[in-house]
Amino acid sequence: MIAETGHYALVLALALAILQSTLPLWGARSRDAALMGLASPLAVAQFLLVAISFAALTHAYVTSDFSLVNVVENSHSAKPLIYKISGVWGNHEGSLLLWILILVLFGALVAVFGRNLPARLKADVLAVQAMISTAFLLFVLITSNPFARVNPAPLEGQDLNPLLQDPGLAIHPPLLYLGYVGFSMAFSFAVAALIEGKVDAAWARWVRPWTLMAWCFLTLGIAMGSYWAYYELGWGGFWFWDPVENASLMPWLSGTALLHSAVVMEKREALKIWTILLALLTFALSLLGTFLVRSGVLTSVHAFAVDPARGVAILMILTVFVGGSLTLYALRAPVLRQGGIFAPVSREGALVLNNIFLTAACAAVFIGTLYPLALEAATGEKISVGAPFFNATFGPIMLPVLLIMPFAPLLAWKRGDALRAAQGVTVALGVAIVATAMVAGFVRGGPTLAPVGVGLALFAIVGAFAEIAERTKIFRIGLGDSVRRARGLPTSTWGGAFSHAGLGVTLLGVVAASAWSSEAVVALRPGETVKLAGFELTFEKIEQRPGANYRSAVAELTVREGGAVVATVEPGRRFYLARKMDLSESSIVTFGVSQLYASMAEARTDGATGLRLQYKPLVVLIWLGAVVMAFGGALSLADRRLRVGAPRKAARRAPVMQPAE
Repeated sequence: MIAETGHYALVLALALAILQSTLPLWGARSRDAALMGLASPLAVAQFLLVAISFAALTHAYVTSDFSLVNVVENSHSAKPLIYKISGVWGNHEGSLLLWILILVLFGALVAVFGRNLPARLKADVLAVQAMISTAFLLFVLITSNPFARVNPAPLEGQDLNPLLQDPGLAIHPPLLYLGYVGFSMAFSFAVAALIEGKVDAAWARWVRPWTLMAWCFLTLGIAMGSYWAYYELGWGGFWFWDPVENASLMPWLSGTALLHSAVVMEKREALKIWTILLALLTFALSLLGTFLVRSGVLTSVHAFAVDPARGVAILMILTVFVGGSLTLYALRAPVLRQGGIFAPVSREGALVLNNIFLTAACAAVFIGTLYPLALEAATGEKISVGAPFFNATFGPIMLPVLLIMPFAPLLAWKRGDALRAAQGVTVALGVAIVATAMVAGFVRGGPTLAPVGVGLALFAIVGAFAEIAERTKIFRIGLGDSVRRARGLPTSTWGGAFSHAGLGVTLLGVVAASAWSSEAVVALRPGETVKLAGFELTFEKIEQRPGANYRSAVAELTVREGGAVVATVEPGRRFYLARKMDLSESSIVTFGVSQLYASMAEARTDGATGLRLQYKPLVVLIWLGAVVMAFGGALSLADRRLRVGAPRKAARRAPVMQPAE
């Protein structure tokens, strides 16, 4: 009965989505306040219905209700509770339901917290958001019903893919979807602005918080996915340029460009047409990622290889929304009034340059990801585009972005002073030069340009705080005065600095882990020792350990440094009984921000155990940098000026002096 309630809630949500996508839109055209006012309650009600449906599916997984096909194919009664819950979105149908839940959640948030939005714009935004939910609710109900029954019900399920039975995969998809789907708000605001034919600085202030929120979640989602691949797949890599990885990177790049473009629009009412286009394309790239994962057109550990007919349906949704919005853009963009004029050397100019390189990097990833698919569809020829292509194109394009980042905040709006901005980053430049020289002189091995990469990363980290140093006049006035100035800075200023510094931290981790990692692939017997990066690893034993729904063989290695025991690593292999699948489980020991990584190969016939041992210096900085970036975004969101619905404080009036009698 609970499953039927969930299915019925989806049907009712579809009915409300259809009403929400039509009545408020008609009300905005006819200036009917009553019809426009329906948008908010409909959005909230739609969210509640989808939440009920999602809760019903979660209940079926937690209670192992094997009368549902979806639960039979993706769960098992012996599976730990956390994986029963994460199994809800570890499949095609459930992940789409989560996608819709987050979509309608954002619509409900706008309905509740968008009280200061103009009535017409709010009605249009919520109507466009409902059009998207209508399409996906129809798709789920017609092609991917998560509540389909099986009769007779089997006694046991087939279990979840063992690769997905991991805490990281319990967190990664929700974070990623909050980013993907969050950009739908920027899309809805952009389409609403095109319908109204009005885009101004106020529009940029309204759209920025939603875009920034989505960007923060997507940053964390990508980082979590990267770390999951690093420790779960057994090869120790943090990025493989997998098509599905690229599908999440592309909206992140365009979303980053959108955030910077919206700043220019808010401050100077410039780049209106470009900002609208970026809002449309960012969500289009999010939809493209949804299509790639669920269409069956590619093979990936991240992808749900499903019936290609479903992929065609998603492609139709992609075509309608992207094609329709771009058609509307082509018709309406020429009538949008252009904004202010600015000099090439200005903060606006630097942000435009930033946009150019970010979109070029996004285009490079787009071409490298989709070209093999397009070629195979056109000619039947299969090719692979891997790391060499992306390293040769993406890296050089992103290099200017890192160089521009410290300069841009030091330039004035409208017309800036390049010499003064250059003087503001002299400390960062000095740190970068000294670091490059020291690494080149004292660190042996690695690519020739690796020291330059370290210097560039430190230039970005130190330079990120150049604007704060300039505005607080640190070391030029008393420390107490500088602290008071720092406290008075807007949180968005601190947020921007931390976000830029986080990118430098990630770059530092990427350079160090890629250039100076050590690896040993060995076959050891108990008592044998291998040396790696100053450590001695002694293979002690191998033992069998039972699990909830698997059995495992675990190798124990003692790690010594300078003769003293510093750690133990226990890589293993798990055999999942229901799926009949063998999976490597890596073991990682962290030393500061560096890691010792061990994984075990398949069983050998000669009695030895195959091991892959790696030492990765500063590798933790890759994911720490992403956390710092998201923290910076959260600081910016805390800025009262970016809060949708937060009323402005009234200015304090000076007391009126009474005339003397």
